[in-house]
Amino acid sequence: MSVHQPVRPSWICGGCSLAWPCPTRRLELTAEYAGARVSLMVYLTTCFVEACHDNPDGTIGCLYDRFLTWPARPSGC
Repeated sequence: MSVHQPVRPSWICGGCSLAWPCPTRRLELTAEYAGARVSLMVYLTTCFVEACHDNPDGTIGCLYDRFLTWPARPSGC
C-alpha cells in the first residue's frame, strides 16, 4: 500500500504533504488502473464526492480539476 494516501478532511497527501492526489500517487494510480480507465474514474469520482463533503466551503471547480481532469484521455478521442 502506498504512503501517498489522503489525510482527511484536508485531502493533503500523508506521504509528501502535497494536494492529493499528488504527482507520485497519480503515477501509482495510473499503473494500478492500467487498462481500467473507467474503474480509475469511478474511484476518483468517489474521492471527489468525499472531498466535496469534507470541504463544503471549498471551490468545487478546483476540486473537480484536482481529482478528475488529470487522467489522460483514451487514445482516439
